[in-house]
Amino acid sequence: MDDRQSIDLAAMLCSRLCHDMLSPVGALSNGLELLAMETDQEMRANVMQLLEQSAHISTNKLKFFRLAFGAAGGFGERVDVEEPKALIEALVADKAKITINWALADTTLGKPAVKVLLNFAQIAIDALVRGGTLDIGAERRDGACEIVVRASGPKIAFDETIGKALDGSLDRSDLSSRTAAAHMIHLLASESGGGLQYHRGEDALVLGAALPEGEGLIG
Repeated sequence: MDDRQSIDLAAMLCSRLCHDMLSPVGALSNGLELLAMETDQEMRANVMQLLEQSAHISTNKLKFFRLAFGAAGGFGERVDVEEPKALIEALVADKAKITINWALADTTLGKPAVKVLLNFAQIAIDALVRGGTLDIGAERRDGACEIVVRASGPKIAFDETIGKALDGSLDRSDLSSRTAAAHMIHLLASESGGGLQYHRGEDALVLGAALPEGEGLIG
């Protein structure tokens, strides 16, 4: 990937982060304005509750993006699986219609695997517009980390350009804040000698990855 493409990808990832953070941060700003004007104690208590909720959502999203998009400073070459697990569970905490089933065979994952797992989960959650089930599995086998995320529900919303970004067939002109994360993990998987795949059915979306593990794969 040349410098221009690297800059474009970084810009699109920043746009995605800003888009996702706008709502909870905007709620914080609006809540503070209301708090400054409100004198009724009951109303002030309600506003404080909303501020706490927005601050919690903002913190969870920033933690998610730190591992999903960033260099994940502060972590070693491998990350305890409880870290991405907690972040994904936080993403669906306010989505009562989505349930998660876990099948994580190992106690740690390499950073590239964590990035793929988190981004797969985000794509799958976005696909479950009417709720459903999220099945997330990962295990090391034959020198590679295999990851599968399956979203099943009554309605699956999936932009095919995201699929193209995952399998590497995305045209450069289609790179956007919507496809940037999928394109990023495609590059990450390719650099490690691995690959990503997906299958969309009427009531399910399956995302899969095989990432060889070895030197230089601490991403």
